[in-house]
Amino acid sequence: MNKPDLTALEGMTLRQGEPVFAEPWEAQAFAMVINLHERGAFSWDQWANALSQEIHSGIDRPYYRHWLAALEDLVVELGLSSTSAIKDREQAWHAAAARTPHGEPIEL
Repeated sequence: MNKPDLTALEGMTLRQGEPVFAEPWEAQAFAMVINLHERGAFSWDQWANALSQEIHSGIDRPYYRHWLAALEDLVVELGLSSTSAIKDREQAWHAAAARTPHGEPIEL
């Protein structure tokens, strides 16, 4: 499969053609998009359009928050998940994080 052209994604910070992440979750969200694309869940054009719509939605948030919102919207739109399943997973993660000692990996 061809590597997606990341230069086409407005707002992404690249260093030597590779994305730059400020937090581990940003890299994980990025990897989920790449993995779903490689598995044929959506085309790169579908992803770029979803991300562009999110970025131009008028909501002011950091780039990878747009990325995550676009991913959530797209997987719901394509029937890969539901809004309630995503919210349930988010709540489970926050509960797991709250009970995990600092510095330990969070386990769901």
